[in-house]
Amino acid sequence: MAKRLSNQSTVGDVLKQIIEVNKLQPGMDQIDVKEAWRSLMGNGVNSYTRNVVLKGSTLYVELTSSVLREELSHGKSKIVAMINEELRRDVVKDVVLR
Repeated sequence: MAKRLSNQSTVGDVLKQIIEVNKLQPGMDQIDVKEAWRSLMGNGVNSYTRNVVLKGSTLYVELTSSVLREELSHGKSKIVAMINEELRRDVVKDVVLR
């Protein structure tokens, strides 16, 4: 049976508790990273982005443009820093561009 929370808990605290108890954080990270990629990269990069997948702490990004892939490969550490800053915690440690 689930532990009853005090009546003074905020909705955010209750949701965090549910995510923690049900071990949903990896799935939430997957969604958060996709949204962060979309918002940070803008329409130009997003139009060439086919897929964004987080496996463990590695972000795999599938691009349709080899030129864009080469250009982004020079700024991998900056991409990692920007995404982690957007999420306000260290989720991504490496980026693989395909």
